[in-house]
Amino acid sequence: MAMQIDIDNGGTLTDVCVISGKNIFHAKSLTTPYDLSECFVSALRSASQQVYGEEDLERLLRETDHLRYSTTEGTNRIVQRDGPRLGLILSKGIKTRELQVGGSSEELFEMLVGDRVRHVDPSQKPTTFEKNVVAAVNELMAQGSNRLVVSLGGHNSNNARDDEQLVKDIVLRRYPRHLLGAVPVLFSREMVNHEDNVRRTWTGLLNAFLHLGMERFLYNAENILRARHVRKPMLIYGNDGTSKRVAKTVALKTLGSGPRGGSEGGRALARHYGLKRCLTLDVGGTTADIGVIEAHDIPEQRRGSIEGIPISLSLPQVTSIGVGGSSVMRAKGKKLTIGPDSVGSTPGPACFARGGTQATITDANLLIGLIDAKSYSGGTVQLDAARAEQAIKEQIAEPLSLSLDAALNEMVQTFEQAVADGIKTQVKKVADVSLLAYGGAGPMNACGIAGILGVKNVIVPRLASVFSAFGMGFSDIAHTYSAPLESVNAKHFKAAMDAVREEAERGMFAEGYALTDCQLEFELEYGIGGKDQSTQVKNQGKPPKLPKGASNINLRLSVHKDIPGCSLEELKPKRKTMKAKATGKRKILGDDGERADLPVYRVEDMKPGSSGEGPAIVEEAFFTCRVPAGWSFTADENLNIQLRSAA
Repeated sequence: MAMQIDIDNGGTLTDVCVISGKNIFHAKSLTTPYDLSECFVSALRSASQQVYGEEDLERLLRETDHLRYSTTEGTNRIVQRDGPRLGLILSKGIKTRELQVGGSSEELFEMLVGDRVRHVDPSQKPTTFEKNVVAAVNELMAQGSNRLVVSLGGHNSNNARDDEQLVKDIVLRRYPRHLLGAVPVLFSREMVNHEDNVRRTWTGLLNAFLHLGMERFLYNAENILRARHVRKPMLIYGNDGTSKRVAKTVALKTLGSGPRGGSEGGRALARHYGLKRCLTLDVGGTTADIGVIEAHDIPEQRRGSIEGIPISLSLPQVTSIGVGGSSVMRAKGKKLTIGPDSVGSTPGPACFARGGTQATITDANLLIGLIDAKSYSGGTVQLDAARAEQAIKEQIAEPLSLSLDAALNEMVQTFEQAVADGIKTQVKKVADVSLLAYGGAGPMNACGIAGILGVKNVIVPRLASVFSAFGMGFSDIAHTYSAPLESVNAKHFKAAMDAVREEAERGMFAEGYALTDCQLEFELEYGIGGKDQSTQVKNQGKPPKLPKGASNINLRLSVHKDIPGCSLEELKPKRKTMKAKATGKRKILGDDGERADLPVYRVEDMKPGSSGEGPAIVEEAFFTCRVPAGWSFTADENLNIQLRSAA
């Protein structure tokens, strides 16, 4: 049977989810930041072990129909400011200070571009213009630019796309691609053809900054699959919830793709349970990603921002805070702080025994007793309690004049409060909100976080540890194309429609599908009084009536091709609940500073309807959930764990 594989590459762990009919297998591997190809293959090997009972990577890939992949590589490069030096070519009269629009724009522009900026004037005679373009390119390359970005025109510049095409023609003619002296150039209007000069220029700059590193790794991963005769090209999952080939992927669209997968899984569960409002909490090793599902919809910024810098592409409304399982906790004076810096998987928390010496919440949860040192991460990582204890004593307990146990509880309270504060920035009213907790560290303290917020219902998916990878399984292969309209009349609308249809036909052919087998949706965008508005035109051959004064008119065509993926079992009539059977006990440090033996319930041993009361531990091979006193749990038809507070 053909299988689907979804991989979510995080900063600390790489998750993989394999869908084979109604069967879902999952596995994890430590992320290897020095070479992402290593953890990519390692995760697939671990998955093959789960599927076949023995490692057989070649067979797994032979039997795979589609492989979707998301990565934090782009996000990490922006955070770490790790990328090429860029040169920027602007139209005469456009000042670089116009691009310094708040957030990190001034600092990031200085790091990306600095003084590597030149201006050209397309209104000059062709020979003069070509001479000045060549001079600009030569000067920027001599200054050390690795890549160039061309962004011409400002607001209401009707000929700017043609001007960029003139520059492209000159560059290709004077620096042909077959020569070693060829110059890599990104033309802003080939990415996004609209007239907001600031957004369009920053979109080009950030994408050019990410492009080379992403290209190298993703093509390397695809070559690994091709060498093993995978039937179809690897698909890259984007932050718009769709997938496409590496060759058709925009580097900037990979930012936040992992959290978007979790949001898609959250939307599926919200529909499944009929939840009107749902908070999503994905706690990994580096960050806690917080989102909202409203009326089964994932809120998006039509034109998003990165570190406060406006861009032209849409982004999901997900807030990431530097609070994760590997975030560094330290004493500052008499106060305990967490993050935003993280030790990731290398060197990792002190208990990983990989050279890390910083205290983290993972070290604390190990010493509290929540984490089993031998079974952590499916038994693939053996934890060292002695190293965790040394780190916490030296960096937390002694500086704060606390006993070890008091320091552990203080660390938990600090962690839970930090995540709760992050959630409060997203949602002001939590009445009737369900908290969907996932990620390797999400379920661990979910009930404690919910208690701070006053949330009484928590859902921990059975696949919580790989939930973002699971959510990727709901995606289609999709592309979006756009064309500007010269004016609003039937002739020009038809010309624009024909243009985007032709682009869409070529694009989907490259994906291996005919346009006639895809779903098409048109959307007409326009601005009035300087404010963007839009109206949808679904499969219509005529433009809508636009208000007077419409400007910046743009036709968009979205093309989707459904591919098999995840599904949820239908909810059956309410089952009779039964008491879950504990598989053992574990001595856990309580809030009162005392240690007590608590029952441990394994999700793998539960049946639909299995239930129990806190205090207890519910765990699966790759996640652990603490059920405090006053909370109860029940496993549903899909073995998702529903937790409810009696308070």
